[in-house]
Amino acid sequence: MSGYGFPVGLWRTLEQRRPPGIQRLRQFRSPLRGPWLTSVFGLVLLVTLPIVILTGLLSYIAYGPQFGQAIPAHVGWLRLPIFTWPTRPSWLYRLTQGLHVGLGLVLIPVVLAKLWSVIPKLFVWPPARSIAQFLERLSLLMLVGGVLFEIVTGVLNIQYDYIFGFSFYDAHYFGAWVFIVGFLMHIALKIPHMISGLRSRSLREVLRTKVADTRPESPDETGLVAENPAEPTMSRRGALALVGSGVLLIAALTVGQTLGGPARSVALLVPRGRGRDFPVNKTAAVAGITPEAVGDNWRLVLRGGPSEVVLDRAALAGMAQHSARLPIACVEGWSTVQTWSGVRLADLARMAGVPAPRSAFVASLQRGGAFGTAILAANQISDPDALLALRVNGADLPLDHGYPARIIVPALPGVHNTKWVAAVNFEPS
Repeated sequence: MSGYGFPVGLWRTLEQRRPPGIQRLRQFRSPLRGPWLTSVFGLVLLVTLPIVILTGLLSYIAYGPQFGQAIPAHVGWLRLPIFTWPTRPSWLYRLTQGLHVGLGLVLIPVVLAKLWSVIPKLFVWPPARSIAQFLERLSLLMLVGGVLFEIVTGVLNIQYDYIFGFSFYDAHYFGAWVFIVGFLMHIALKIPHMISGLRSRSLREVLRTKVADTRPESPDETGLVAENPAEPTMSRRGALALVGSGVLLIAALTVGQTLGGPARSVALLVPRGRGRDFPVNKTAAVAGITPEAVGDNWRLVLRGGPSEVVLDRAALAGMAQHSARLPIACVEGWSTVQTWSGVRLADLARMAGVPAPRSAFVASLQRGGAFGTAILAANQISDPDALLALRVNGADLPLDHGYPARIIVPALPGVHNTKWVAAVNFEPS
């Protein structure tokens, strides 16, 4: 055994069999690289990434995994502590998912800058000379691989419909856990280095230093400082300004998807909803909704009581109507606020003979595809603003928005606000 903890023969073999291109790492000679700059980017990610992680896990819980309708449905020992997702405040899911997607997008320049600051060290050879180094490399593999996978698949899912040859939701969930484990391991191993790196120089001093006065950091055990640093072409404050400008630019080009209104027109990186304050994820044509299915012969069937209750749209319009201004928020990050009117779900439950339902199974006329059904919890049925909506903004629902009737529940993920409702089965307590 060697003093490093790995067999000498293995270490020497790896040393002699260097992968092609490893020598090119010597071309990375920026004098800006070093513990301080890497630690600054690390601190930003240490504060913000937990928010992205937490809001992502909350999104999974909001989908109702206790009803088997969250994707993936079977997660084994990765099962989260489940609680009933609240309906108040009505903008809760809009906030959590808006933060998850929006913050995830604006952090892309910081993630890339952090990777740039350590890129020579990512490909050192041999990759590990001790058990401690092996654990560090493993945490790096999980951290870097996980975050890049989550970013790439997340951005593609926002931009395009179902382009993957696998389930995005399954992959994103399990990929998130790979990233989370790597993130926690990396924090445990690297936070002392980050603290010492931040203390190595003053931020005020960095912000006052021009390009001509920029000097490399002193070489240290981290190996982040180039062996033969090149002349500076940018100061450290310039690097921070460049990354910060990238963050602000992405924020300006994406935040409109969550805020809605006029800001949506500048959400250039979110083409699905750009220029429209009432986006549509799934059109009637895509869902296979035919004119005959939503015409005069359409009926709503209520089940759960002693006998079925069958209502046409005229009967629903003749019932007590309630209006509420509520948001719809999508897992992709966009949201919109509209004024909905229709019949309270609680009134329909009483009409069905189930005054205090435990849950409700909602079925759509949709043909095929995901989210053609949804299960609502007791609090989502009883909320006074939970509606079977017939109208929006004073007019009948457009076909693409669910005509003749759709579900609207405060703080519910958008896909569970089922469109083109055909039946509601109330489960007695």
